[in-house]
Amino acid sequence: MRLHVGCAMWNLKSWHGRFLPHRLAAPERLRHYAAWCNAVEGNTTFYATPAPEAVASWAEQTGPDFRFVLKLPRVLTHERRLVGADAELGAFLDAVAPLGPRAHALWVQLPGSFTPADTATLARFLRTLPRTHRYAVEVRHPGFFTDARAARQLEDALAPVAAEWVPFDTTAFFASPPTSDAEREAWTNKPRMPLRTRALTDRPIVRYLGRDDTARTVEGWQPWVAVVAGWLAEGRSPTVFLHTPDNADAPALARQFHDEVRARVSGLDPLPDPSPTEPATLF
Repeated sequence: MRLHVGCAMWNLKSWHGRFLPHRLAAPERLRHYAAWCNAVEGNTTFYATPAPEAVASWAEQTGPDFRFVLKLPRVLTHERRLVGADAELGAFLDAVAPLGPRAHALWVQLPGSFTPADTATLARFLRTLPRTHRYAVEVRHPGFFTDARAARQLEDALAPVAAEWVPFDTTAFFASPPTSDAEREAWTNKPRMPLRTRALTDRPIVRYLGRDDTARTVEGWQPWVAVVAGWLAEGRSPTVFLHTPDNADAPALARQFHDEVRARVSGLDPLPDPSPTEPATLF
């Protein structure tokens, strides 16, 4: 029984000296991040298909049980809107192949302009995808959440390929006005998504956005502790990504979330102890 937790990235300047050693070469940063968390969001793949040597390095730095949830390139999801991008899709699939089972799911994040009226387009696209991967879909139009018929149609589109519906829970973040520069920036950029806690598959994926105040972040995720514990009891294998506006404490928060779930679920394996960020000294 395993719960995977992670962050939106594996490298952040504010993590150096805390979660990652100072002066760490770029090709080694993922290896040290993977000592803190056992999953990561692949947001960089949204902007460009990675080079084969980069993906090979990701695989070399992580164990076989590490999970990448890789975002499909925006040319597919936002520019072509899932139509007429076979060449780009093929190039992306070839590029991520070295990850093997580490590519836990390929993530179809759709823009807010992709409405319930476009569900048939999504269904056709999903049917063309190879069954060598799992898939996860994130929608941002409110109609998918407020219209029961639209929600059912989306679930019906996901079911034939066993794709998961990824919730992005921003309810705790938008519960009160921002109090920091990072929160003010996120206030204008992050989507105000209704809460959804229903899993469709045996491998649900959750994205949670808290606040820069740790206590408020922890308070906001309490419903998810119960939900995730319930999924584990049902035999599911969830992945949870912890975000805050500045992400300064995200790796420690991800581990804390794991600890809180583990306190409720007997038999859940602990995360390994992270590597020290600096070598031990005599004084």
